[in-house]
Amino acid sequence: MITFEPEDRRADTLIASSLGDGSVAETARVRERYARRYARQAARSGAELYRPEVHLGMQEKERALVRWVREAGLAPVGERRLIEIGCGSGGNLLQLLRLGFRAENLVGNDLLEDRVARARAQLPAATQILAGDASTLPLEPASFDVVFQSTVFTSLLDTGFQERLASRMWEWVRPGGGVLWYDFIYDNPANRDVKGVSLGRVRELFPEGRMRYWRLTLAPPISRRITRIHPSLYHVFNAVPLLRTHVLCWIEKP
Repeated sequence: MITFEPEDRRADTLIASSLGDGSVAETARVRERYARRYARQAARSGAELYRPEVHLGMQEKERALVRWVREAGLAPVGERRLIEIGCGSGGNLLQLLRLGFRAENLVGNDLLEDRVARARAQLPAATQILAGDASTLPLEPASFDVVFQSTVFTSLLDTGFQERLASRMWEWVRPGGGVLWYDFIYDNPANRDVKGVSLGRVRELFPEGRMRYWRLTLAPPISRRITRIHPSLYHVFNAVPLLRTHVLCWIEKP
């Protein structure tokens, strides 16, 4: 079970004083949504990584990241500075390390203290992990080549909060860098804690950016069923773009 420490509540008070009650209310709601998400994950049969549809989706995402580096002209990536908003326990940052990013140039952030602790435990000590609401982080403008978010905005149901966070993310990007975005575009009727973010909405959030995107990730309800028959069916069904629920976007700053 996820518990929130007293310092979490103090952080909420600081956020409220700087951004107003609406923002702190959304921050609290995000905590609740993630608590429910992690409780559902814990209730499952464990070893989620070893389920075929999960592992195949991770491999697909890694191939998409390689394509992003190549087509965005970011290689070599060793000197690129990157921050991930909502880094969780650090899985994406570990993936980026395998792709050549250096630990000292990576920064992670998460709202939940227990996720921050897990990220710090499994990532190299040179990787800085920051706790708290990303929209209030005291970071220098234009200090990162890449600002990355993965399935964060679909948990932000307050449009004003989305816009404030997107504005801060854009502020941190250097000219020639960009926002790397991975999230789903369709609503999930079985989960009221999330709402799909369309490509049109992404463009609204970053109106000054030049955007390219790639469709990926076979719809989980389909992938779970067909991989029980045989894992190779993931690739067969995933060949149909309309069955892919997520997008990887690169939003470049001129």
